Amino acid sequence: MAEGDQGVAGPPSDGKIDGFLDLDLDRASRRGAPEAVLCDAKSIEQVAAIATEYARLHATGRDDLGPVLFTRADQARADAILAALPGAFHDPDARLLAWPAQAPEATGGLVIVACAGTSDLPVAKEAELTARYLGRPTRLIADIGIAGLHRLLSRLPELREAACVVVAAGMDGALPTVVAGQISAPVVALPTSVGYGVASGGVTAALTMLSACAPGIGVVNIDNGYGAGHLAAQIARWAPEVGE
Repeated sequence: MAEGDQGVAGPPSDGKIDGFLDLDLDRASRRGAPEAVLCDAKSIEQVAAIATEYARLHATGRDDLGPVLFTRADQARADAILAALPGAFHDPDARLLAWPAQAPEATGGLVIVACAGTSDLPVAKEAELTARYLGRPTRLIADIGIAGLHRLLSRLPELREAACVVVAAGMDGALPTVVAGQISAPVVALPTSVGYGVASGGVTAALTMLSACAPGIGVVNIDNGYGAGHLAAQIARWAPEVGE
């Protein structure tokens, strides 16, 4: 993720702004996915400068830089990005922007993102959009938490189509274990900060997922939809394409 200090100084040159920014412009060729920009830890001015630099680079003929994802962007930061990149895709619920707006042609295996409840949707959407903009076919399945087990059971045929499943859950965080016990694909467990009291902002869910008895589960950090979607996209990249 692009990091920066408080100030913005010096004219940009090939993705560099002295004392502030050094974009990793070759990450896509090196790792198969471009650099993303974490926005909530940056000032509005810094986010605007980064978006402006991507626009400048694109104008010079660098059309190999996207799709660039801007994550954790509140409305003020989203407005700054859209001012520099007016054609960018924006999902306010997921707090995610993507530029260019058109997702790449989907290749590889299907990534399904499932979430326990409607409260988990913002983080689940971040994961689903990340996987989509990294070039995987995706599907979002919402509100299949184990408090109403029949809802999960009715979606098992769909879940079994996936090359990788991201499961987002807060509260007790038990859903990834249940899903992993019923499908053959790897599961990326995504704890969310949903829940009362001892849910402790997602800590309880994360500990449950780390203690899962079902094999084939990998756990990402609390509310890290970007990390979950990225990992799922990498896993599914090598799977047969949907329909093959």
